[in-house]
Amino acid sequence: MTEENQKTALILLGCPQVPVQTSMALYLVHGLKEHGIRPVVAGTVAARRLMEVADPGRFYLGEMADLDETIDEITEKQRDFDLCFVFIHNDSGVAYAGTMAYISKARVYALLFGEHAEDLAGEIEFPCEVVAAKAVHNPMPLKRKLDEVMRWAAVSKR
Repeated sequence: MTEENQKTALILLGCPQVPVQTSMALYLVHGLKEHGIRPVVAGTVAARRLMEVADPGRFYLGEMADLDETIDEITEKQRDFDLCFVFIHNDSGVAYAGTMAYISKARVYALLFGEHAEDLAGEIEFPCEVVAAKAVHNPMPLKRKLDEVMRWAAVSKR
């Protein structure tokens, strides 16, 4: 598959308040690459800095971008993605996922984690795939679900 027609995935990272976000985002980047999908990580300054510190040699990370600038580019139809994974641990994460569901052609995956993952899942009223796990410090509940989701994402036509 050439870079021109390679499937792309946007990974949206909000505030990195919950410890599992950084490790699971890096794990997702790795998994997507393994499936031939080009990931782009967009996040807050703090989220991007944690990713850069966790992968200083850029073995996993490729393109990184500012969260709000990326949303603006999608809104202005300058850029879009095939898949979008939104890490959600609070209400603002739900809002970002909802925004993506309406402005992007991407298949949206809402990845809910943290103490209130199930409660937040109940707030989602827009089209997306919901993946929820009560993962705060231990990434394994979310990892197991992400493994399955990555298989779906790799074969999805959208």
